[in-house]
Amino acid sequence: MKQPEETESSSASFSFDDTPLARELADLSARRRVLENVDVRLSGKTRVLTVSNQKGGVGKTTTAVNVAAALASVGAKVLVVDLDPQGNASTALGVPHTADTPSVYDVLIDEFPLADIIQVSPESPRLLCAPSTIHLAGAEIELVSQVAREHRLRTALDDYLATEDHHLDFVLIDCPPSLGLLTINAFTAASEVLIPIQCEYYALEGLSQLLGTVKMIQKHLNPRLHLSTILLTMYDGRTRLAQQVAEEVRQHFPSEVLGTVIPRSVRVSEAPSFGQTVIAYDGQSAGAIAYREAAVELIRRDSASSKEGSA
Repeated sequence: MKQPEETESSSASFSFDDTPLARELADLSARRRVLENVDVRLSGKTRVLTVSNQKGGVGKTTTAVNVAAALASVGAKVLVVDLDPQGNASTALGVPHTADTPSVYDVLIDEFPLADIIQVSPESPRLLCAPSTIHLAGAEIELVSQVAREHRLRTALDDYLATEDHHLDFVLIDCPPSLGLLTINAFTAASEVLIPIQCEYYALEGLSQLLGTVKMIQKHLNPRLHLSTILLTMYDGRTRLAQQVAEEVRQHFPSEVLGTVIPRSVRVSEAPSFGQTVIAYDGQSAGAIAYREAAVELIRRDSASSKEGSA
């Protein structure tokens, strides 16, 4: 006769609020509220970061465009320089990049002013793009015979930033997945390196080669260059492997890894097919929130280092 009472009490103790999905939704809601009230202060100087990892499929271009869009969403003026001949960053930002479009190729080979090729992304007036076209695929070979071939992008960027009308808070350079002359131009033009690392097996493979290239550039071409930021991408918290990879990367680079991790997200994958970043495509999704948190952390880290330097 007591069984119905037991059944009733057990059902009464169950609550949908205790399910993993409910906890995840509550966490996302709380993070959204924090971002709505976030207060970030830009330093007023231009930070130039090259987004690089010669290992393919780690979310390099996805990181470049979404971090850029997230920075623009909190008030920063951002330029994305698309140095990848595939032009995926240009596509994601909704910027035309057909074969006859003035592009980074014209800047590197024919010394066009950067201002002549920059387009405004339809997502935001604060989000700019220097597009890539298919012609950039041949630039690696054509640059070999050029004078000051490693400094072409840096010269163009310095000339652009020297004009008061062209103040930028951030420049993000999206590199091809290789260590050729295009990537060397990016390293020479930048002062910081941002490396996206996939939270999967072989995450650190090839990283030593990339860091060796950074040291070579520091020694011979650009002493300002340093690894400032590592962003963990494609994180699946349900798997032990992702947790182990994240822990291993944090052990190797404790001060460079952002606290924010970018989760695996269908919305992040879908956005480029609509010519948008995930910030514009679904700004309330888990992926968009993570990229906005990463952008805020990127700004605040620079503010903190600036205070330490002045102290």
